[in-house]
Amino acid sequence: MGNRGMEDLIPLVNKLQDAFSGIGQSCNLDLPQIAVVGGQSAGKSSVLENFVGRDFLPRGSGIVTRRPLVLQLISANAEWAEFLHCKGKKFTDFDEVRQEIEAETDRITGANKGISPVPINLRVYSPHVLNLTLIDLPGITKVPVGDQPVDIEQQIRDMIMQFICRESCLILAVTPANSDLANSDALKLAKDVDPQGQRTIGVITKLDLMDEGTDAREVLENKLLPLRRGYIGVVNRSQKDIDGKKDIKMAMAAERKFFLTHPAYRHMAEKMGTPCLQKVLNQQLTNHIRDTLPAFRSKLQTQLLSLDKEAEEYRGYRPDDPGRKTKQLLQMVQQFSVDFEKRIEGSGDQVDTVELSGGAKINRIFHERFPFELVKMECDDKEMRREISYAIKNIHGIRTGLFTPDMAFEAIVKKQIVKIKEPCIKCVDMVIQELINTVRQCTNKLDCFPRLREETERIVTSHIRDRESRAKDQVLLLIDVQLSYINTNHEDFIGFTWYPRNVVPQVIRKGWLTINNISIIKGGAKEYWFVLTAESLSWFKDDEEKEKKYMLPLDNLKVRDVEKGFMSSKHAFAIFNTEQRNVYKDNRFLELACDTQDEVDSWRASLLRAGVYPERSSNDNFSMDPQLERKVETIRNLVDSYMAIVNKCIRDLMPKTIMHLMISNVKDFINAELLAQLYSAGDQGALMDESQEQVQRRDEVLRTHQSLKEALAIIGDISTTTISTPMPPPVNDWRSGGGNR
Repeated sequence: MGNRGMEDLIPLVNKLQDAFSGIGQSCNLDLPQIAVVGGQSAGKSSVLENFVGRDFLPRGSGIVTRRPLVLQLISANAEWAEFLHCKGKKFTDFDEVRQEIEAETDRITGANKGISPVPINLRVYSPHVLNLTLIDLPGITKVPVGDQPVDIEQQIRDMIMQFICRESCLILAVTPANSDLANSDALKLAKDVDPQGQRTIGVITKLDLMDEGTDAREVLENKLLPLRRGYIGVVNRSQKDIDGKKDIKMAMAAERKFFLTHPAYRHMAEKMGTPCLQKVLNQQLTNHIRDTLPAFRSKLQTQLLSLDKEAEEYRGYRPDDPGRKTKQLLQMVQQFSVDFEKRIEGSGDQVDTVELSGGAKINRIFHERFPFELVKMECDDKEMRREISYAIKNIHGIRTGLFTPDMAFEAIVKKQIVKIKEPCIKCVDMVIQELINTVRQCTNKLDCFPRLREETERIVTSHIRDRESRAKDQVLLLIDVQLSYINTNHEDFIGFTWYPRNVVPQVIRKGWLTINNISIIKGGAKEYWFVLTAESLSWFKDDEEKEKKYMLPLDNLKVRDVEKGFMSSKHAFAIFNTEQRNVYKDNRFLELACDTQDEVDSWRASLLRAGVYPERSSNDNFSMDPQLERKVETIRNLVDSYMAIVNKCIRDLMPKTIMHLMISNVKDFINAELLAQLYSAGDQGALMDESQEQVQRRDEVLRTHQSLKEALAIIGDISTTTISTPMPPPVNDWRSGGGNR
């Protein structure tokens, strides 16, 4: 091969590839593409071949390259070529490669100078190349010939732009020395996509074919139409040289002699020629490689730091050492105990921000789920009143009672207390499930010892199940204690004697309602904030309850249905006075409206609880005797008061009972007895047998840790043995005038 500069880079890249393959990763350097742009017969293909160091491109006059050639150079142990359109066929003779390029070009474009934007994809495998992409593009032409389309110039321009507009593409703008540089289409295209000149290199060809007495000295000295990266002159082989089989090495020697002996160029001979062009391009590739090194170094250092602690633990590790097994068993059990306690009691270190821990979930069960389950057990208000009515009637039997019977109150209260058993047992079940889940989460760290994990889970879960029956028995005992004695002398109980005179009226319901029967003169239907107590119905301007509009006593009030109006979207009901008095100002009734029928039914139930009954009962068996109504209302409020005391007590005692009998007990068991039970479960050596995955993990960590250190050392070597070539300073816009200013 003829590219010495590339061969100097190859060992560097191979070192990087080896370093990354050692840690099972790919080293994606993403080296830039190199595109050759210029007019017809400017010598583009020769420049490309000189870079690769092989003869393989078609030659001739006029437009020879009529399709883009995307040439992928791939580093390999042997040398061969293959085309994407000839999959599986290897070309070892590069004359055959040239013939295949010509045949494939004609297949798409025809034999009469036609062009096509469909690229030919050629891969050249060789030990003397880097993984690069080179692009040979059709020469820019203005006049169509043969089968070429009328807009040939625009088509070729679009084809070239498709490749050179990419930021990762280096542009070799090739212009023959025997043409006017100011009219160079290659430079114009490069300027369009790279106005700062950061990736454009000017290449001047055919210096040996200039008219006698003329030279390109001003151009090559970057004085005429200057470029940021300047110009490099090259002398390619003539068609006669190619036909005479003059190889690239001999051609480069002739080129060197030309620059050393030519009076106009000999003072800059060291900056001219194909080797200099190769050097400049290789400097760009070196710069690119060096630019990628900091990111690679940072990535590898991060991985190395993450493995340091684990690798240190594994160094000198002896799996079959009995002393190590005993020590590790103690450490694992201790770690399990600490993890379990942290998950239950909470911890400031290593806080999980993704999901709730076991302790947080149990807290939710105690203070959200359990109270919610208790509330769900509260029966329907209508059903409760019916039960109280039947209890009163059945206690009086054939006689008519003058007083509210204690036995009715006690019977209803006991029935309500019994219902609490179900949510209490459910609460215990939820806590047990959460404890078992927490144990499983904590044993995840024991994965490397499968037998130990299995035994630990079995022993702790069995203990939790043993405690389950004791906890449930104790919880049921709490309910039985409440059933055994109904304490009507409790300080929070409203009692018979002083209800309802000395007690602040209980708020039964609050919410928005619309008063429909306000006259249009006074503003029509309007929404207010209503507050219903056991004694009155008040409404306010808004829910801040600062500006009270009216307070309506509930004495002698009843509720009746109101048919929904044809044009109305709301559902309504009305309140009226049974003694034919005005309810509200000049109105005999107060018509109230809600958005849904469910809201109407809910308000009617709340009014019923406050003693405001429907106009007529829908149940013939449910007597609306005023004396019975008072007794029902009295017992209803007494039951509410007493059940509030019971619920408060149960809500307080349940978490304490479960905490004492279950959670604290399990923690103590893990701390004090788990290790002893593991020892009595069988062979401790077998318990501490590692899983195959753990063995592989240990070997992989040690190998990766060593490979990472080696990779970082290689990157350090590359950083110290290569240098970055700084970007030349900007030049004046070459379109704005002649030389430097």
